[in-house]
Amino acid sequence: MDILNETFLSPALDPRLAWTNPPPDWSIGQEGLKLATAAGTDFWQGTHYGFRVDNGHVLALPVAGDFTMETVVRGNPVHQYDQAGLMVRLGPTSWIKTSVEFETAEHSRLGAVVTNAGWSDWSTQDVATRPGGSIGFRIRRVGADYTVEAAPEGEDRWVQLRIARLHEDDGTGPVTAGLYACSPKAAGYEAQFAHLRITRD
Repeated sequence: MDILNETFLSPALDPRLAWTNPPPDWSIGQEGLKLATAAGTDFWQGTHYGFRVDNGHVLALPVAGDFTMETVVRGNPVHQYDQAGLMVRLGPTSWIKTSVEFETAEHSRLGAVVTNAGWSDWSTQDVATRPGGSIGFRIRRVGADYTVEAAPEGEDRWVQLRIARLHEDDGTGPVTAGLYACSPKAAGYEAQFAHLRITRD
């Protein structure tokens, strides 16, 4: 059953979707949702790096109960840590994000960040940097547990990246679920989302 099937082809977004910290420039059309990130935007809480930032760009809606959310992202990263993908969020101290984070012209990091009680952890795997390449992301919620998966470009298979729990999640109430993008260093990253689909089995 579809909860949301946003293809970004209509003149306006589904009215249930709302921006948190809208990007400086975005549009929808035949190429999906396109956006440009602002500088100094990120989602991270404390661990290892010592900083706390909660100001990335999020387009999302509240979803209760179990669901599966997926998208396909294409991007042209410019600066280290440019990123775009999926996010599930209860608030600044409790959330999950998954994306490819740009590192160098040769390699990037495919992974997931899970934040509980105001502390983030980051599981990663190296992937080749492919400017303009696309990758699918999927997050499945069952109770308070989440499975994070990715589908590499050109491959019709989902690869498990992470199984995690959000400790503040009661397993039934609404969480904020949707797309995110950010540029921790400088502006200039352009990301493109083909769709945002949220379904219930």
